[in-house]
Amino acid sequence: MQFELTREYIDEIKRVIEEKNEAEAIGLMEELHPADIAEIYDDLSIDEAKFLYLLLDGDTAADVLAELEEDDRERFVKALPAEVVAKKFIDNMDSDDAADVIGGLSDEKQEEILSHIEDIEQAGDIVDLLHYDEDTAGGLMAKELVIVNENWTVLTCLRELSRQAEDIDEIYYVYVVDDDGILKGTLSLKKMILSPTSAKIINIYTPDVMSVHTDEEDEEVALIMEKYDLVAIPVVDSIGRLMGRITIDDVVDVIRDEAEKDYQMASGLTEDVEASDSVWLQIRARLPWLVIGLIGGIFAAMVIHNYEGDIGLNPEMAIFIPLITAMAGNVGVQSSAIIVQGIASNSLGFESVFSRIMRELGGAIINGLTCSLLLFVCNYFYSGDFTLTIAVSVALFAVIIFAAIAGTLIPLMLNKAKIDPALATGPFITTLNDIVGIFIYFGISVYFFNSL
Repeated sequence: MQFELTREYIDEIKRVIEEKNEAEAIGLMEELHPADIAEIYDDLSIDEAKFLYLLLDGDTAADVLAELEEDDRERFVKALPAEVVAKKFIDNMDSDDAADVIGGLSDEKQEEILSHIEDIEQAGDIVDLLHYDEDTAGGLMAKELVIVNENWTVLTCLRELSRQAEDIDEIYYVYVVDDDGILKGTLSLKKMILSPTSAKIINIYTPDVMSVHTDEEDEEVALIMEKYDLVAIPVVDSIGRLMGRITIDDVVDVIRDEAEKDYQMASGLTEDVEASDSVWLQIRARLPWLVIGLIGGIFAAMVIHNYEGDIGLNPEMAIFIPLITAMAGNVGVQSSAIIVQGIASNSLGFESVFSRIMRELGGAIINGLTCSLLLFVCNYFYSGDFTLTIAVSVALFAVIIFAAIAGTLIPLMLNKAKIDPALATGPFITTLNDIVGIFIYFGISVYFFNSL
């Protein structure tokens, strides 16, 4: 049965903490999942959190720490003695989670925590993982996995499986390596059980196995696992030696983080910010794109100023400026969003840039004709100026065509230049389309007023 964490329950936990009632606090914590306990952290001070978490058993405390947001986790770990962190948390964590916990700490704090880890092999695994960039497969992988040698017999393999499985929560695959540690394939548990105990692993394992290199980008790892429906994937070094494995829970975190980053980029935020972050950090993340939008607005105003005389002769032209800019921005964002989504999911295939533009152009023509026709009908019945009706309708059609092409082409060009194409779905494409849309609108309107 799913437990619902309510405001009343959190208040009850805070009351117990204030009273220093350890027995009641432990009883309340037994009802909660580690993710729920981590959620409570937002309502607690450092001292309250220390009191609460130090009452938890080792496995639960480690799971709670892994569930905390990175900033909260780092602040909490810094407030605890290194020995407590090592024995209460790190000793009960997988190597990848342990590396994440201490990776953001100072070198001095890291060394102090590592010195208190009694298991030298575990400490060595964590040190190895700290050397990898956090945005690579090496930074995502865990060292805990089941490995068998291709020259072993099934009997030896069964004994080793029992020994190795003690330190692993979930066994997704059994990996086969040679004497040099080179990944050779995977071993089916069913085939192993059905084979004679004297059979050699080399004769029963499956040689075809998908893997990624330690320096593979985390986004690429996520795409591979999503495409092939993998729950885990082995990680190898440049010569094919098995270094670790990445599980689906780590990939889900990558997908979520990338989605958040792209959403913020599309919204005009240059940094990863939260609602609880400082005002200065939020200003630093927002101001650059606001300045770009301001500059774009100045250019748009200059275009309007350039046609000030024409607006004076035909003041009704000014009525449709908001409509033109709004439609230009909307169409551009729609087109760029489709392309950015295709780039992110790797679903664009091998289609050429020209083919994509032509497809978008076909849709833009239909959308443009529909919207222009609707605008023409509205203006025809409610406006006494037939010239303005024609001019605005034609201008809207042209603006929609331009915005669709720009929204398609710009993210493709940014991606080609190794720049995050999510930039194209934010203020950048909107500002550009505003300026060009106004220019197209006035150019076409002036032409029709002078010709008709």
